[in-house]
Amino acid sequence: MTRKLPPRRLLAVAAALALIGGPVEAGSAGPHRGYTLDGSEPACPLGSFTCPPRPYNYVMCRPNAMLEFYDPTLSKDNTVRDTSKTYVWAKHVDSSDQTVYHLSGDVRLDRADQRLQADTVDYNQDTADYDARGNVRYQDYSQLMSATHARGNDASGIGIADDVRYQMLNSRGNGVARQGQELDAQHTRYTQATYSTCDIGHHLWEFQGKTITVDKVNGVGVARDATFRVGNVPLLYLPWFSFPVDNRRKTGFLYPTIGHSSRSGFFLSTPYYLNLAPNYDATLDPRIYTTRGFMLDTEFRYQLPGSIGTMDVEYLPNDHGPTDPDTTANTAGTNRYRYTIKDTTHLWGSWNFSTSIDRSSDNNFFYDFGNQMGGTPIYILTSTAQVAGGGKWGDVSWSTAVGGAAYQNMNPFLTDASLPYRALPYGNFNLDWPINNWLEFGMANQFVAFRKPGYVEGSREDLQPYLAADFGTSAWFVRPRVEWRYTDYQLSAGYQQYGYYGLLGSGTATPFTQQSPSRSLPIVSVDSGLVFDRNTSLFGEDYTQTLEPRLYYLYVPYRNQNNMPLFDSSLMTFDYWQLFSTNQFAGADRQMNANNLTAAITTRLLDDSGVERLSASFGQIRYFTPQEVQMPNSTNTVSPATDWSGSAYVAQLNLQLNDRWRASSSYQWDPNTRNTDMAMFQLQGRLGLDGIVNFAYIYRTGLMEQYSVSAVYPVSDRWRLIGAWTYAEPVKGVVNPLKGTIEALAGVEYDSCCVTLRLVDRSYVNQGYYGVAAPITGTPGNLRDNAIMFEVIFKGLGSTSSQIDPLLRRDILGYQ
Repeated sequence: MTRKLPPRRLLAVAAALALIGGPVEAGSAGPHRGYTLDGSEPACPLGSFTCPPRPYNYVMCRPNAMLEFYDPTLSKDNTVRDTSKTYVWAKHVDSSDQTVYHLSGDVRLDRADQRLQADTVDYNQDTADYDARGNVRYQDYSQLMSATHARGNDASGIGIADDVRYQMLNSRGNGVARQGQELDAQHTRYTQATYSTCDIGHHLWEFQGKTITVDKVNGVGVARDATFRVGNVPLLYLPWFSFPVDNRRKTGFLYPTIGHSSRSGFFLSTPYYLNLAPNYDATLDPRIYTTRGFMLDTEFRYQLPGSIGTMDVEYLPNDHGPTDPDTTANTAGTNRYRYTIKDTTHLWGSWNFSTSIDRSSDNNFFYDFGNQMGGTPIYILTSTAQVAGGGKWGDVSWSTAVGGAAYQNMNPFLTDASLPYRALPYGNFNLDWPINNWLEFGMANQFVAFRKPGYVEGSREDLQPYLAADFGTSAWFVRPRVEWRYTDYQLSAGYQQYGYYGLLGSGTATPFTQQSPSRSLPIVSVDSGLVFDRNTSLFGEDYTQTLEPRLYYLYVPYRNQNNMPLFDSSLMTFDYWQLFSTNQFAGADRQMNANNLTAAITTRLLDDSGVERLSASFGQIRYFTPQEVQMPNSTNTVSPATDWSGSAYVAQLNLQLNDRWRASSSYQWDPNTRNTDMAMFQLQGRLGLDGIVNFAYIYRTGLMEQYSVSAVYPVSDRWRLIGAWTYAEPVKGVVNPLKGTIEALAGVEYDSCCVTLRLVDRSYVNQGYYGVAAPITGTPGNLRDNAIMFEVIFKGLGSTSSQIDPLLRRDILGYQ
């Protein structure tokens, strides 16, 4: 049994919607949801990291006069036409032979989901032929239609209408045709037809076709001698093209993309979709870059029994563009490419094989061809392959995976020394056994062979069996946990030549004193808390206030780990949740020692609906022993132990007393250095019905200090101004620190009944260069880039580009 892939929308899909459709209630101006705070439906919740795309808004469209004769009570079942009777109403009936009836005066013929109305109708009872004239109106489950003249056969479903106007009931789709011909119940031909989602009689854009034929059985439409017009200007001519008329996929052109960046110049993308079979397809995307040349992007998707995957290859021969002297790759005149292979195959039972191969010709590829309008920068390509499975042995749940992971550097300003270790191979085995309703046993086990040229290599196994209990009610809890952690290494030959960060110089001692170092220690913790609540009021509103004190004790004996390498460990960022963590280091190479007690308290305000309106927390770790496990401070030495009495004080506050404003903040103050370690403040508010404003400040000692402001300001119901700005203060002690304006964005958006226009200009710096290492050439280049894009969205058709929306949702919190 094969499965079908998701459909790809084609360029002329809306032309088909003009001819067929599915039933919805008329008068709703097409399917869309409310997105403002006018009471129809709430907008994207304040504080959301990303919001869904803004739905099409047809509120500004004029009322449709054709909907005046729509009857919502008419049946929408078109499958019973052949077995249904035809009912006729008229003010006057005249028949000389009792066969041909001349009907006049508000004539109406109903059958199943069909209704025909006219001033006069001649109807032959024996042959079921009809001839309707004067104010002809037709309704079925999918559309409304008016004409000056219609004739056909009621039994066969064949009919012809002249001077046609139509309105789709499932969308804003409407248009006119010189003639519409119903070939049979499933095939229709329109002559000199148009289609648009604009107001009837006020088409800012429309399709015009000499003939348009629709095959409802196969879901295919064919247009001949067709043009796409904006106003009275023809923009696109196609002598012949086919398109889908439903959700089934169809071979054809996809939406083109036009853009510009200072790295590759102007570019044009014209993808072509190939519907090869129900379970596999392909897309050919030829692109022209004015600075660099011709690129072909080929994507192949497949779904086979037990297997699903994609293959994507981008290839540009003989790059004509220049090489940036400050990057690590010489790309001028070379063949540029990137290929991605992803596959998941079911092996047996719960076992699957999955692979994801992602490779590129050079580490400048994204810098030159990446999305200049935004998106998260990609500095590392990851390739993985693994066999994974899981299941249950009685009440015991288990999962395991065996595979490998490799990486490619895509930061054009750094060498491969910045890459993580390759894991070739790795194996994981996890076990969870709920012994009863309060006691649980489990294990987390891992084996990895680490590989990295120029660095110490070896294998590591990390075993963590644990026993955890959970006592309590809704008012209190006590959660003791005991685990044992055993970590063992087998370093490769020649390990004495290396330090923590690569090869050692002559005469420098290695920190690795054993080829097989190991570490074994217990980890004991007890987490406990109470929950008090009371009724209270604030600003005339009733709330439930909670008070939640929490104590967390952690004991981990000290083990000297200085002779162990750093394969994947680093010091984690300290935050509120680190107050309750068993380890301050990521990875398994370092396990902190501890004899600590965390004291924290949280209070919340909940409204009558249970929505959290305020949350405030404060806490600190108290240390009873020195913090002896530290990270290296050079290639063969480790930072000295600290003997602090306590960690930084951590406080956080979230406040949202109404649906229009939200504020959140975090603060860390270190009593040992008497300095602020971290400070963050965010404010978000709504402007009008669909505007938003954000302000943020974030500071982390030794890393960053940035301010950012962003807003969507509704000037009117049609115009919105868009802007975002991020500014960085230089951080002392950081090589090549970010400073000044690191990103500025400005734009304008116009929205109407059937067209949305966006113009956005973005100026930004490549942040991958900063704060990592000294410039390779010693001379920084011009790392600021600029991009500008103009986007036109013809509602009901799609847009000429899909790059602006993701950028605005990323840079403007709450943008829709």
